[in-house]
Amino acid sequence: MPVAYLSDQSEIYYEIHGSGKPILFIHPPGMGLVTFKQQLPLSESYQVITYDMRGNGNSKASREEISISLLAKDINELLNHLKLEKVCICGYSNGGSVALEFVLTFPERVDGVILLGGFPEVNTFLLRTEFLLGIYTVKMRGLSVLARVLGKAHGKSKEYQKEIENDVLKANPTILHRMYVEGLSYKCTDRLSEIKSPVLLVDGAVDFYLHKYQKHLEQNIKDSTLVFISKAKHQIPTKHAKELNQIIAGFLEKISYTT
Repeated sequence: MPVAYLSDQSEIYYEIHGSGKPILFIHPPGMGLVTFKQQLPLSESYQVITYDMRGNGNSKASREEISISLLAKDINELLNHLKLEKVCICGYSNGGSVALEFVLTFPERVDGVILLGGFPEVNTFLLRTEFLLGIYTVKMRGLSVLARVLGKAHGKSKEYQKEIENDVLKANPTILHRMYVEGLSYKCTDRLSEIKSPVLLVDGAVDFYLHKYQKHLEQNIKDSTLVFISKAKHQIPTKHAKELNQIIAGFLEKISYTT
């Protein structure tokens, strides 16, 4: 089982598929690398890297206090382990916050950023409520409930729903709770203008409660492009994989000529 040992002795499980220009996918709290199972066809042309965050999936829990900053530093150490100087990073949902923190902290290691339903802070009622429900559910020892909800929301088939559910059940509840708390309070809105890498923003055309964030990101990141996937809600990588993979491939091809 491929594992990267970090400087604080944490163990991060990862998978690599294919070769070529590397793209690293960052999952939301709890869901693990199985989130990007349907992006693996991209490995026919690119090097696809997926991993489980601390205390998620097959990565072991750690004693370090979880923060978005720490999770960004974990990616930096993972790239060191893999001997990769630069990658394109793709963050889904709250994984986008880690992607944003990474490009802001380690801009020299990024040649492109993709945010799937991402947001630079949580400042709307519906999104805040979603985080609070996650925090409350985990705190009340309802990990099994959360696992079923996430599995059903993301999986197009019963088999994939169960796979996601099983991966969520592997999460360390203490770390998962902290990830939700940190995701709720994270804010990089005032630093968006510092991002110089090309950024692709992808969201579902009917993921209405996040459209405000997409517009804000597009307006405040100089080299950004916003794309909406027709009839899609929030679960883009799992329920609209074909369209998303075509969009990602186009972006990777574009930045290959400019970086």
